[in-house]
Amino acid sequence: MYVFGGNHNGRYLGDIQVLDFESLSWSKLEAKSQSGPSESAEAVPFAACAGHSLIPWGNKILCLAGHTREPTESLSVKEFDPQTCTWSTLRTYGSSPSSRGGQSVTLVGDTLVVFGGEGHGRSLLNDLHILDLETMTWDEFATTGTPPPPRSEHAAACFADRYLLIFGGGSHSTCFSDLHVLDTQTMEWSRPEQQGVTPETRAGHSGVTIGEYWFISGGGNSRKGVSDTLVLNMSTYEWSVVTGLEARAPPTSEGSSLVMHTINGEKFLVSFGGYSGRYSNQVYALKASLKSSVPFQQINEAGTNGIAPISEAANSSRKVIFEIEELQDKPGNKADTSKTAAQVVKGERNQIEDKLNQEQLQSLRLRQELANVERRNTELTEELHLVRDQLSAEQERASKLEDEVSEIQERLQKMDALELEFKLLRGEIDSGSNTAAASTNQPPRGGFWRWNG
Repeated sequence: MYVFGGNHNGRYLGDIQVLDFESLSWSKLEAKSQSGPSESAEAVPFAACAGHSLIPWGNKILCLAGHTREPTESLSVKEFDPQTCTWSTLRTYGSSPSSRGGQSVTLVGDTLVVFGGEGHGRSLLNDLHILDLETMTWDEFATTGTPPPPRSEHAAACFADRYLLIFGGGSHSTCFSDLHVLDTQTMEWSRPEQQGVTPETRAGHSGVTIGEYWFISGGGNSRKGVSDTLVLNMSTYEWSVVTGLEARAPPTSEGSSLVMHTINGEKFLVSFGGYSGRYSNQVYALKASLKSSVPFQQINEAGTNGIAPISEAANSSRKVIFEIEELQDKPGNKADTSKTAAQVVKGERNQIEDKLNQEQLQSLRLRQELANVERRNTELTEELHLVRDQLSAEQERASKLEDEVSEIQERLQKMDALELEFKLLRGEIDSGSNTAAASTNQPPRGGFWRWNG
């Protein structure tokens, strides 16, 4: 693993350090100038910088962009030859991007795709530039769709030699947890719906891919360093938590480096450096081994003695077991007896790890069953509350109906009393009419007889 530059306590670094994975020992390289520069390259020393991007290309290492004490107008492309231990600046054609740091540089086929970063005057960028490595020609393509907002310190990955994924990053005021995808054939941006766990906002994180899985480690936001390591299934856009560590643990550092390396047929993600309140020079590794097919599951508890918990990740055809451990620096030369003892310890450790895996898987199943029971209990409780609310509404409605019936009955009683009173009054009227008629038919008294009596 090659480590170029970086920063420490506010100053840019220009050294080249190499970690030998066989002996787990560090060595410092002294870069030399080429004796005879070719037409396409000019021999130069490696300038101290940070926020640059390193891309393996063939048997060389390309270094693009980065912040330096004396910034240039355009983005430079340097090449390091590990065989001759020499640096050279590659001659490019076309319109070179402006100089920047904190950008993403992604290898897509035979091209390098540069996105975003922070330019002169701390201006944030979201432009897209593509360098054809065959012709060394820059192109700035017009895209459709909605591109990601300007940002720096984000992570990028390539999927299926076609799709460019951009995740996270930050502006001057906030950090992001969004995911954007560029189809490099149609040059169209899209923002797919993310599945699984919701990633926390972060910037300064690092990422590496194994097959269709994209591992994201480290980073932080305005509140804290992010303590989880995530994995994204790039074919389904589903996030899962691989493991969680202390918020200030070295693998959660901002600005750490992350690479993939195969040791004895096993794939390791190797993390180095970063900042989490203080600068770190520790090396951590995440091992992924393929097992038989089971659905993706996760465990969130932290382990002990530098060992993080087991988490399973799989699609429909496989399961991935993950564990994380600190790699201790060791001398380059070992005695055969030490190797034998190490092999014995490793064998015993593997047996213990297998048992631990089985116990953790069983614990995971029980946790899932408990979670299902709790979820079902929650659903039933919500359903009970809903039924109670409906019953209360029906009872209130019935009470209103009873009040209305009572009121109608009172009105009917009043109408009966009025009808009776009306009948009595009518009877009196009829009786009065008969009496008046009888009085009219009687002869008047007096008259002629009164005067002659």
